[in-house]
Amino acid sequence: MSAVLDCNITFIGGGNMAQALIGGLIARGLPPTRITVSDPVESVRQLLQEKDVQVMDDNIAAIQNADIVVFAVKPQLLVDILQPLGKFIQDKLAISIVAGAEISTISKLLGTDKVVRVMPNTPALVQTGAHGLYATDAVNAKDREKASQVLAATGLTLWVNTEAQIDAVTAVSGSGPAYFFYMMESMIRAGKNLGLDEKTATALTLQTALGAAQMAITSANSPAELRKNVTSPNGTTQAAIEVFDRGQISQNIQAALAAAKTRSQELAQDLSESIK
Repeated sequence: MSAVLDCNITFIGGGNMAQALIGGLIARGLPPTRITVSDPVESVRQLLQEKDVQVMDDNIAAIQNADIVVFAVKPQLLVDILQPLGKFIQDKLAISIVAGAEISTISKLLGTDKVVRVMPNTPALVQTGAHGLYATDAVNAKDREKASQVLAATGLTLWVNTEAQIDAVTAVSGSGPAYFFYMMESMIRAGKNLGLDEKTATALTLQTALGAAQMAITSANSPAELRKNVTSPNGTTQAAIEVFDRGQISQNIQAALAAAKTRSQELAQDLSESIK
């Protein structure tokens, strides 16, 4: 965190993801006085004031003394918010967590190539996010490290080699939490169908999900190997896995992620065309 601790960081947009990053940065030692947030919603500003950060509703004033500007706004507001800031960005590092906004789009609106594009995910709200980052060669190693440190305040950060891979990150981790929630919903429903009350079915499902994830993270074995280790021949787990295989669950999951990637590409193209 040493590089970021010496920086002034401004967030344009103070929603949930921005609040998660702000909380993580403060927890890691960044003084609140180095953080500024600009948001038009008074209730959001009041909430952020409780963290002792500077809040305002003037984007231009907010970025004046910033070294890093994090854009956390809705895609449909991108043009109206970014275009007026172009002449004030100068040599500041811009980090965009705007869904579907390609670097070329951000650069065109701001008039700078110092842009890092990030695909975060919602577990950042509980400091367990998984973030994919990409930047062109216009962003040097020092600024890449700063971007990494900002996002690492809420979880895992991984750089990808091409911007196209951001769409794959979107499919795997950006949308990923919903897939696991879907599985949890189904297991809770099944538990109830098998005679458990909802509270018990929910507690068992959520703790099992947590434990399985923790085992996969800490084990030297791959998830495939861990799955095989608990699948005894002709046992209960094998009976369940055989049903999954007959339903081509693995193939359907792969097709679902491919569909998410395609949609990510379409949304980025739509956004790019909307500002031409």
